[in-house]
Amino acid sequence: MSIIIMILLLSVLILVHEAGHFLAAKMFKMKVSKFGFGLPIGPTLWEGKVGDVQVLVHAFLLGGYVAFPDDEKDEKLPADSPDRFMNRPIYQRLVVVSAGVFANIVCAFVLVFLTAALWGQLPSNKYNITVKKIAAEKSASIWQSGLQEGDKILEINNSTINSPYGLIAFAQTSKKFDGKADENYIKDNLEKLLKINPTLKQDEIIQKDTMIKLPDVGTESEILLNRDQLMGIEKIKDEQIELNDTQKSLRDKIEGKKSFLSDGKITLNDVAYAISDNAHPINITVERDGKVVKLKPIYSNSEGLMGIEYNPQEIMIQTKDFKSIVKGSSQYLYNNTYMLLYGLKQIFTGKVPLNDLHGVILITKLGGDTIQNEGIFPGLLLTALISLDLAIVNFLPIPALDGGHVLFLLIEKLRGRPLEEEVIEKIGTAGFMFLILLMVFVIFNDIYALITNKF
Repeated sequence: MSIIIMILLLSVLILVHEAGHFLAAKMFKMKVSKFGFGLPIGPTLWEGKVGDVQVLVHAFLLGGYVAFPDDEKDEKLPADSPDRFMNRPIYQRLVVVSAGVFANIVCAFVLVFLTAALWGQLPSNKYNITVKKIAAEKSASIWQSGLQEGDKILEINNSTINSPYGLIAFAQTSKKFDGKADENYIKDNLEKLLKINPTLKQDEIIQKDTMIKLPDVGTESEILLNRDQLMGIEKIKDEQIELNDTQKSLRDKIEGKKSFLSDGKITLNDVAYAISDNAHPINITVERDGKVVKLKPIYSNSEGLMGIEYNPQEIMIQTKDFKSIVKGSSQYLYNNTYMLLYGLKQIFTGKVPLNDLHGVILITKLGGDTIQNEGIFPGLLLTALISLDLAIVNFLPIPALDGGHVLFLLIEKLRGRPLEEEVIEKIGTAGFMFLILLMVFVIFNDIYALITNKF
């Protein structure tokens, strides 16, 4: 039932988008020939007339369209007829083309506004993270850090922690023996090795059974992550140097030693890499009994675990009156619009791999799970974000999307005349084929993700 509800909500978003185009056209008394729910792929489930508009419901429901007389090849209207879309002023066409996007934005605000009014609260996407239990071996550094059950985690490495993702990100990126090391740290340790082993050279194979002294190298530097990385909307870059298998094996062999004998297969450079891959300190600041407490460094293990069981509690924005409802709804949409736009930027710059692109199948599954596990209000908020995302994506300057039509209109305004109809048709066909291929690719990603239990 929750999946059915989500499908209905998604269907409403498509109808809202197309209704935006339709109502804007009617506002200017334009002739609309067709209103299609779904895309004209496969059979048509229902067809009828509503006034002078032909309404169609297609089996392929993932989309919709509003058609004008210009779109019909057998249209008998004179070329100069005011009922033709292309004969209307550019500003009118621009309004009609943009109206679907505007409708989705309005829909998103209405859904968030209604949720805030009826639920009396909105998620802030920020959490209070408190320590539920310390679950680590007695030899783990966390026991010497001063951390206590009930502590509220405020900062890690001077970055504010307001989500479980941030806590996990620091633990994972700081894990012991990750097979990588910082270039400058390696250089510093190489200089120390050369100083206490003056008879050895950097890149020469060290003879077997030669004693190699090891310096006191301390630990690697703390990991620093920015706000977007801690929110999970920017991929965490790892600019450290990867150790080879010889260096990793040597690292495990000499751990905790002050000196060792060469096996006749390594260089001092290998030793520098080996001793430079140890652990990154995790410096945590907590709140305890109203006081801010800085703890001693904690080190996560080789699996990226610190040994903390935590209790995340989302901070909710209270929306009990009209002013707080409007303010909370606006802030919620602003924050999530930023995240959607940033995510889109990550996709276009190649920072998000193509296999992470997902579509309507996975959205329906996640939306259904959200409604089932969290209730209808979180489901409505998810629908609002999908509506917002639909508006943003549709306004991209890609042929066959609303943004592509806007681009053609702007070109027409600059040129003083439209592009040739044949050129527009070819570009539009290419854009449509691109979208179909993208849809197929995304659907494959969705199905694969579900089969492999990725989500």
